[in-house]
Amino acid sequence: MAIVDHSGIPLALCVTSATPHESQLVEETLRQRHIKDKPIRMVGDKAYDSDPLDARLAKRHRIEVIAPNKSNRKRRTQDGRSLRRYRGRWRVERFLAWLQSQRRLIIRYEYYDWIFQSLVQLAAVLILFKFLGK
Repeated sequence: MAIVDHSGIPLALCVTSATPHESQLVEETLRQRHIKDKPIRMVGDKAYDSDPLDARLAKRHRIEVIAPNKSNRKRRTQDGRSLRRYRGRWRVERFLAWLQSQRRLIIRYEYYDWIFQSLVQLAAVLILFKFLGK
């Protein structure tokens, strides 16, 4: 899981098992952020379209979740104004693609998760240096 800002700079990285759903890992990723301030809004894909997640993040962290509604949703919660921010989600996908360009991160060979977490953070720092160097 990764949280990036509006320009694609990583704010939080979290490495966990592949079993839990992404919406259950949001708060753990927020706890592992690299900066003090929490984001005001979080943009996610359709997997983050969940009323309990929206309520939990709004109540505990005062964060607005922007995610397009799933096709089987009865009550629509997102309108066109807030979904315009969803168009910037490509920055998250770009950061994840940059992480995947590191061969060591494509397949996890490490037995211990803290070693893999360290490699992910090292790759993020290298991306950050390349990003800030331009």
